[in-house]
Amino acid sequence: MKNTRIVFMGTPEFSVPALQALAKEPGFDILLVVTQPDRPKGRGKKLSPSAVKEAATGLGIEVYQPEKINTPEGLKLISDLEPDYFVVVAFGQILSRQMLDIPKTYPINIHASLLPKYRGASPIQAAVLNMDDQTGVTTMVMAEKMDAGDILLMETTPVDPQETAPMLHDRLAQIGAHLIVKTIHAIEQGKVTPAPQDHSKATYVSMLKKSDGRIDWQRSTKAVCAHINAMTPWPGAFTELDGKRLKIFKAVPSSLSMQASALPGTIVASNEEGLFVAAADGVVQVLELMGSSGKRLDAAAFLCGNKIEPLTCFE
Repeated sequence: MKNTRIVFMGTPEFSVPALQALAKEPGFDILLVVTQPDRPKGRGKKLSPSAVKEAATGLGIEVYQPEKINTPEGLKLISDLEPDYFVVVAFGQILSRQMLDIPKTYPINIHASLLPKYRGASPIQAAVLNMDDQTGVTTMVMAEKMDAGDILLMETTPVDPQETAPMLHDRLAQIGAHLIVKTIHAIEQGKVTPAPQDHSKATYVSMLKKSDGRIDWQRSTKAVCAHINAMTPWPGAFTELDGKRLKIFKAVPSSLSMQASALPGTIVASNEEGLFVAAADGVVQVLELMGSSGKRLDAAAFLCGNKIEPLTCFE
């Protein structure tokens, strides 16, 4: 019996578990890994490979890094491999219709939401931000329109209110890895039929901007904490005090009762247990933050070097 031939396309850390799971699966051949070119990173702006390139190199799989995938050269290179499937996970380039037509069976995409909810670039942060009870991963047949293809399989998972976007990211990456292997086996065994999405129910989430990190203290305590969890580590949740920006990494709703007169954003107490800040319906306990020192500190360590008088107000 011949092996299943796969071309894998992906770039960030999220794509790596899927690549590793496919490479490990008996009967699957990864013919080529396509990823973004090396990019400048860090303070020294040194050219660095993508997480997927590092993983593929470690697995001994050939890597192709085009600036643009849909060129005649790209089309010929991939078409000559005669793949049965593409598996595409957060690759970062749009594939042309010609490219999508190359696989003999399907070009498959792994998306970190329960489609048609949260099509687009930031579905993981959206699930945390909107305090969803559950989210999940969808495998779908790729279409030219973003995240609009027919659904193959889905797996759901609950979202814990304390979960940050990175924690959920890592869990969904593992779920996606398991789901893609299951999806290809199900297709090969004739056990799955692509089902069209209900496009009228589609919602969209765009790429996050730095300004999305600004905390709105006029929201509920739960919503403020969810926002902080969603924006960590990037773009980072922030607020301002005396014209200086403070980044907040960790906060929980507090049982401290709020003075009726305290406006949202008012620091009602500060001690070694945290900064206690008024929100719309109660108090948020800030546990970890960063000021101008550029160091992430717990509240007690932060307050040693930064005295904050109670009833000071965040801008």
